Amino acid sequence: PEEALPVLEANLALIRRYGSHSTASVLNAQNNVANCLYDLELHDQALVLRRKIYARWVLMFGVSHQDTIMSGTNLSVSLESRGLWGEATTLVRDQLLPAARPLLGADHRLTLTLSQNLVGVLLGNPKRTRDD
Repeated sequence: PEEALPVLEANLALIRRYGSHSTASVLNAQNNVANCLYDLELHDQALVLRRKIYARWVLMFGVSHQDTIMSGTNLSVSLESRGLWGEATTLVRDQLLPAARPLLGADHRLTLTLSQNLVGVLLGNPKRTRDD
């Protein structure tokens, strides 16, 4: 991953310079950088970038879009890694899962991943209640 980060950042710069007509391409390249940052345990930097990416997908397509849901899934992982339990719970339980189930179906891989993420967030939260 250490060697990959400068390559991914260069790729992002090239896409911004020559392919800026495609916002989705820029967001996908940013997502690759964010994933690499996360893998390098640069969780704060990954979280900042994933927040921006998710906000842009929501702005472009709304929450009920597969790319938005995937981006939100990545964001929820970053939120959980930083101990932001309440925000992660709200994102997954109140926004992503209600969008994913009708759009993708309850058996879709992404919907199942979100359900698994919600369980992890709830179990990891030291302030969880029985109502959660």
